[in-house]
Amino acid sequence: MPRLVDHEVRRRHIIDAIRRVIVAGGLEAVTFQTVAAEAGVSVRLVQYYFGTKKEFLLATHRSVMEDAGARFTHRWNTLGADAAPREALRAVLTELLPLDDQRREEALVLGAFGWAAITGQGITAEETFAAPRALVMIVADQLRRAQHADNASPSNPELDAELVTMAIGGLAQGMLQGYGTAESALELVDHLLDRMLGERSRNDQLQR
Repeated sequence: MPRLVDHEVRRRHIIDAIRRVIVAGGLEAVTFQTVAAEAGVSVRLVQYYFGTKKEFLLATHRSVMEDAGARFTHRWNTLGADAAPREALRAVLTELLPLDDQRREEALVLGAFGWAAITGQGITAEETFAAPRALVMIVADQLRRAQHADNASPSNPELDAELVTMAIGGLAQGMLQGYGTAESALELVDHLLDRMLGERSRNDQLQR
């Protein structure tokens, strides 16, 4: 009997190869030929699954977002619905930092897409904005929860969430360039949350 082909597995195999090519040489290194060579398949097979370069680039971007989203969901479920806003925010924000090989690869790929949007390499910024917008909504919701729990004066959770998201993105890119360590990055995340939510108690700090 002929062997059945799992098309989703094969697509993921090719997308993983695209990610490795991007990490090694940026988006400019990505061609049907380099991807096929990295994946160990024919150029025709890559073209069969992805008709254009833009199609497989956007599929790669989605795969990074889906992997990160799966981790967010797992962390979220582990924390539980009653998790304090600070705890929930810290869990989400640290998932965006390149603290291990997988997250480092994802940060490099996303950085390459960001640069491509700036330099006009066929990917527009608008095509990659869905994930940051979703993150802003998550952060804003947690900031509103914290504000309600503390009976704090009205502020602007949406603008604060934009600021937090931009800060974490910059911190991740800085880490990729060797600016700071994992320990200092986590310290900065806690400091940022202190600025947004108020300083932790001494007991909380000792528990960290």
